[in-house]
Amino acid sequence: MPETHHNLIFIRTLPLRIIIPVALTLALFIMTIFLLIIPLVEEKMMDGKRETLLHLTETAWSTIALYHDQASKGLITEAVAQQKAIDHLAQLRYGPELKDYFWINNMAPVMIMHPYRPDLVGQNIAGFQDPAGKYLFVEVVNMVKENKAGFVDYLWQWQEDSAKIVPKISYVKGFEPWGWIIGTGIYVEDVRAEILIITRQLTWACLGIMGIVFLLSGYIVWTAAGAQKERLKALAQSTLREKQLIQADKMSSLGILVAGVAHEINNPATSLMLNAPNLKKAWEAFLPVLDTHFAQDPSARVCNMAYADLRSRIDLMLSAIQDGAARIKRIISELKDFSRPTGASMDEQIDVNEVVKKSMDLTAVVLKKTTALLSVSYGEDLPRIQGNFGKLQQVMINLLVNAGQALEHPEQSIHVQTYLSDGKDALVIEVTDTGPGVSPENLKKMKDPFFTTRRDEGGTGLGLSISEKIISDHRGILTFSSLPGQGLTARIFLPCCPK
Repeated sequence: MPETHHNLIFIRTLPLRIIIPVALTLALFIMTIFLLIIPLVEEKMMDGKRETLLHLTETAWSTIALYHDQASKGLITEAVAQQKAIDHLAQLRYGPELKDYFWINNMAPVMIMHPYRPDLVGQNIAGFQDPAGKYLFVEVVNMVKENKAGFVDYLWQWQEDSAKIVPKISYVKGFEPWGWIIGTGIYVEDVRAEILIITRQLTWACLGIMGIVFLLSGYIVWTAAGAQKERLKALAQSTLREKQLIQADKMSSLGILVAGVAHEINNPATSLMLNAPNLKKAWEAFLPVLDTHFAQDPSARVCNMAYADLRSRIDLMLSAIQDGAARIKRIISELKDFSRPTGASMDEQIDVNEVVKKSMDLTAVVLKKTTALLSVSYGEDLPRIQGNFGKLQQVMINLLVNAGQALEHPEQSIHVQTYLSDGKDALVIEVTDTGPGVSPENLKKMKDPFFTTRRDEGGTGLGLSISEKIISDHRGILTFSSLPGQGLTARIFLPCCPK
């Protein structure tokens, strides 16, 4: 009775013991995103926008310098050079809608050119104030006098809509020979709109994650309570212990795989999430300006490369980023499939080649660290077998990891192949390594529970004994053959499904 009472209390308190840590973890996760990551992303985006403004203004400044140089050489008069510079900058546009622009005023200050405010052109704008009362053009002149260039923030109309006033940040730079100031700016609303989109996407993602986690928590509570009731009834003790061993071995294998691919997944994922959107938008924003600039000088080179070649090269880089994202998605999907607990059903119609392929995908990162000679040969038109896909995959991963651990240097190889037996009544999966091999004495003990030659390295000796049991459940045979110094071959024989 006391034990029964204790177990009833355990079942009642189990949901709280699981849900409270999960809820705290989710709360910390969400707080980290909305209180740390999003403000950090906004700051980085603003820094990126400022950097963009600087480079755009430098480009416009270089254009004016080019016309000034032509006038200095006597090719054109200074008045003509100034007019050409004004006409050129008045036509330049950039941004997603090609409505962002440049303006020019002098040190007086008098407005020399402004695409959206022709009423200011030729006017002394020293007394011009923004809606907040800031003498912005006076501040622009002071910035150039003190620092030659810099950022100025103020309120300004939204592009050509004079009725809409929004915050804006501009970068200005003086051109001393003509006493001009060239400037261009971005609307803070653009950045806020992008942050709002990111925030909405993250909000939906967080809600989705919360839903999945709570569903998984409910599933865990339900299965844990069922397992506890089964234990009270003292039913299927040996089967339960076997499942625990299988799951423990599977999680151990998964731990090895996750450790091998964690670096590969985390770094590109972080890079993609933080940099890829900004990189794409920045590149698309630069293209019109760059195309216009280099159209005037087709022979110009950047990084010792023609502009057209550089333009296509960057497109290829962006494609590579997208391919990396697809690769990350595939790896994560396969890891989730493998780590999901498998049922006891043995009624699946299984493609053996698919089992091998998914196992090779999951172990590729680990195996490529141990050998440069990893190969596989798939038999053609192989019939299906009946069994459990997840358990067969567990056996394959165990054999592949063992083969990788047996190798002493990268020049040794691992080869996997599938084929029909000579009698056409069984499918064969063969894993061969060219490591040091196994002695005849140890070869006889390989499938014995708790036998291992790598106990000092953390081996438990359970992997092959569990694999033997899984293959036996599939009415198959697991065999090993080896000659010392010539490697080891593991063969799985599985009966074909009756036609």
